[in-house]
Amino acid sequence: MQHWARRLEQEIDGVMRIFGGVQQLREIYKDNRNLFEVQENEPQKLVEKVAGDIESLLDRKVQALKRLADAAENFQKAHRWQDNIKEEDILYYDAKADAELDDPESEDVERGSKASTLRLDFVEDSNFKNKVNYSYTAVQIPTDIYKGSTVILNELNWTEALENVFIENRRQDPTLLWQVFGSATGVTRYYPATPWRAPKKIDLYDVRRRPWYIQGASSPKDMVIIVDVSGSVSGLTLKLMKTSVCEMLDTLSDDDYVNVASFNEKAQPVSCFTHLVQANVRNKKVFKEAVQGMVAKGTTGYKAGFEYAFDQLQNSNITRANCNKMIMMFTDGGEDRVQDVFEKYNWPNRTVRVFTFSVGQHNYDVTPLQWMACANKGYYFEIPSIGAIRINTQEYLDVLGRPMVLAGKEAKQVQWTNVYEDALGLGLVVTGTLPVFNLTQDGPGEKKNQLILGVMGIDVALNDIKRLTPNYTLGANGYVFAIDLNGYVLLHPNLKPQTTNFREPVTLDFLDAELEDENKEEIRRSMIDGNKGHKQIRTLVKSLDERYVDEVMRNYTWVPIRSTNYSLGLVLPPYSTFYLQANLSDQILQVKYFEFLLPSSFESEGHVFIAPREYCKDLNASDNNTEFLKNFIELMEKVTPDSKQCNNFLLHNLILDTGITQQLVERVWRDQDLNTYSLLAVFAATDGGITRVFPNKAADDWTENPEPFNASFYRRSLDNHGYVFKPPHQDALLRPLELENDTVGILVSTAVELSLGGHTLRPAVVGVKLDLEAWAEKFKVLASNRTHQDQPQKDLLCVLIDDGGFLVLSNQNHQWDQVGRFFSEVDANLMLALYNNSFYTRKESYDYQAACAPQPPGNLGAAPRGVFVPTIADFLNLAWWTSAAAWSLFQQLLYGLIYHSWFQADPAEAEGNPEARESSCVMKQTQYYFGSVNASYNAIIDCGNCSRLFHAQRLTNTNLLFVVAEKPLCSQCEGGRLLQKETHSDGPEQCELVQRPRYRRGPHICFDYNATEDTSDCGRGASFPPSLGVLVSLQLLLLLGLPPRPQPQVHAHASRRV
Repeated sequence: MQHWARRLEQEIDGVMRIFGGVQQLREIYKDNRNLFEVQENEPQKLVEKVAGDIESLLDRKVQALKRLADAAENFQKAHRWQDNIKEEDILYYDAKADAELDDPESEDVERGSKASTLRLDFVEDSNFKNKVNYSYTAVQIPTDIYKGSTVILNELNWTEALENVFIENRRQDPTLLWQVFGSATGVTRYYPATPWRAPKKIDLYDVRRRPWYIQGASSPKDMVIIVDVSGSVSGLTLKLMKTSVCEMLDTLSDDDYVNVASFNEKAQPVSCFTHLVQANVRNKKVFKEAVQGMVAKGTTGYKAGFEYAFDQLQNSNITRANCNKMIMMFTDGGEDRVQDVFEKYNWPNRTVRVFTFSVGQHNYDVTPLQWMACANKGYYFEIPSIGAIRINTQEYLDVLGRPMVLAGKEAKQVQWTNVYEDALGLGLVVTGTLPVFNLTQDGPGEKKNQLILGVMGIDVALNDIKRLTPNYTLGANGYVFAIDLNGYVLLHPNLKPQTTNFREPVTLDFLDAELEDENKEEIRRSMIDGNKGHKQIRTLVKSLDERYVDEVMRNYTWVPIRSTNYSLGLVLPPYSTFYLQANLSDQILQVKYFEFLLPSSFESEGHVFIAPREYCKDLNASDNNTEFLKNFIELMEKVTPDSKQCNNFLLHNLILDTGITQQLVERVWRDQDLNTYSLLAVFAATDGGITRVFPNKAADDWTENPEPFNASFYRRSLDNHGYVFKPPHQDALLRPLELENDTVGILVSTAVELSLGGHTLRPAVVGVKLDLEAWAEKFKVLASNRTHQDQPQKDLLCVLIDDGGFLVLSNQNHQWDQVGRFFSEVDANLMLALYNNSFYTRKESYDYQAACAPQPPGNLGAAPRGVFVPTIADFLNLAWWTSAAAWSLFQQLLYGLIYHSWFQADPAEAEGNPEARESSCVMKQTQYYFGSVNASYNAIIDCGNCSRLFHAQRLTNTNLLFVVAEKPLCSQCEGGRLLQKETHSDGPEQCELVQRPRYRRGPHICFDYNATEDTSDCGRGASFPPSLGVLVSLQLLLLLGLPPRPQPQVHAHASRRV
């Protein structure tokens, strides 16, 4: 077998030496040494420069934010409240007006809105990816808030003055994107004006529930939610509680910590979390699922619930926010005030705020619940129905904002958010936030107002930050990344969410963006702590196509970005320390080399693909490389490579590499007969963006990415020594390869390493494309003692498998169409033996950015879902009509019809909604790579009469494993099948992960206490007298299955009068 292995090594090496042209390309570079310079990437200087540029970019946005916040506070202070203000007194652009006018069933059309809504003209703006109007602001008001209420009209009145400040900000900084004021009343005013992107279903957008608003409106929170599940909690009330808890969780961000418990006589956590955990997306999902399993039974025991909550908040042995501490209690009512518990745990300092929520309709005395909240610096809320949930589960933020407002200028600090999806279509953004305070006083000598007016925000698109980073001087495997205090990436080449939900931030941890190891944990911790650092590590990286894992050397360098919560890192392979910079000052030479880009030269010089880079501002992009090349040539006929509108570095390097690869054709490829060695093509790809494929006809079947930096073969060749084989990609579910068209090939590539002036660099990759069928026949001879293909074959299986475990060649004709498949799908028995004998190592990881088809919908019946519908016996019972259940049902339907999804799923709406077709999910990935065994190895697959002997050996200077084995005698030995295909997963077990949380730091500032805080405003109850006529009508509608139309609701909190 070793003799066969040597013959294979010699054959591969011979072909690559003759046709690859590695040595000849080295000589070409040396012959053209006067046409380029060798430049150095100095990591420390690079990261410091980029960090400084990002700091300058963000600082310009900070200045605009401060101007806006100061102006808003002054405008509101000067505003005179109008009790008798009317809709027709206010003129503004309602961002949802166009969508509502197009919808004949809209509540505004039906009601005949009196508001004077502007009709605007819009122009397309590529910066906003939207149509905008730069002369006006737009206003968005949540669907469940009545536009004509006095509070909202006064808000619209004074915020109109912000329009001129927005416009002046843009005049001073034309690069500004969305400027937004999110009001505590729910009104959003943003600039420039653009129509609201209304969803197919009812629009539930509320700025107060956006991650950027929550972060700007209060300091981090440690929250314990306790839910009364005693037997008195009726079915409807319990459902309201479950929904309320889920909505409450949505008001928390990654800077917050939370736990949820249920209580009756005893208290217990609803999930596997036994202590406070970070309120990230995955933990909140665990809570939301667990809450649905709560069951009502037993008697109410407030003492058990509160003692559990205080114990949770006093646990100092865990990571937590260490700022605002609060308990949120949901109950249907009770008489116990548990004063002894508060005296023991919270008085006299009252460091924990208590918020109480009376849920459902009942006849209990609410005084104890009010007292609990008022005695502990909290607030009392009532949630009589589904429609009251969203408002009342977010207004606690007003209370938490009091110390911030009272702190004044000290609290006016800009914070930068996690990455999230812009609701207006800008893509991935971060937002700078600044709170806006109410500076008014209730009267002469009175205490100043302690209400937060809202949050000012300015968006920065991630693409604008990326433009400040070096693109092509770092090489194909070098990159810049940035993380925040949570360890989430702001920039990273692997930050590619397949689907985004604008309601949730995009939270990809640095250790999930890359393959985690101890060195990267240390780097991440140092970056979060705001330190500078440099470290060279050996680590694992995934290939671009996520089929392979390579063990590589990488240099990490990092610095903090001052005045922000971000830290910037640079990753460079050792071979990318230096790079080539073309110096084509000879215009005659420029023209000569440029001619080799013209399609007229392709027949003799081979086809040229050019990387679709931003060579010039006026270059039209295209996904079709032929069209892109045409656009490029047309532009070059108008401008020179030295034009100011072009990137001279990119253009000069592109033209230089065009000439250098043409010389390779001239010196090596043109005089060779590819058919002699059964080659379909030869090729070269360069850092400069050229991929030359010879002969020209081979380009018809060339499927690799025209951008070398995005081509898997290119990046892997740079990271691996020797020849890298890449079989055609085959999915196990697809039909086998079709070989009869003679175009199926195996790529073999290798990096060209130069040594210039003592500097080592790899500016190009060359290779060949083997004719699969011809080389399979050749392999039969090379991997045997035969001298001709037609000689009889012994009962031996001979295969070549690459370092990822994919079949490259086989001496068995029936396996030829399975080339490119994971070998376990071809011979599970043998692949398992190779893995068990350490020829392969497995690496498992999770992709948190995948997109999956939605789960099939549940019950789509016509009856309202989750709503208690009384029986005929109830209907005939007069006592029932005066009961709390009847009134609760009325409230449920009256408020809840706005939230259509609570009652029934609408398949027509789901069908037209892209979010219904795909949703974010977790996929488990498995890659294999060569293990520790590097020598020849004999072993037996022990299975009684079905045992097989096999021999395996790595081929020198390649990524191939040569395996010779006895053919399987029977199929009784199937001991298991290794899986490589990506599979849907729930991710790692969250209950275990929270026991070893990743390192993070919260914001540096905390405002949770102020001695001058006035806690007298702590909530009061409200009720509506039931109407028998309305209830009878409602019951008839339920019985007939005809749900009534939703009515406009006024849910502006009384404390919002300013």
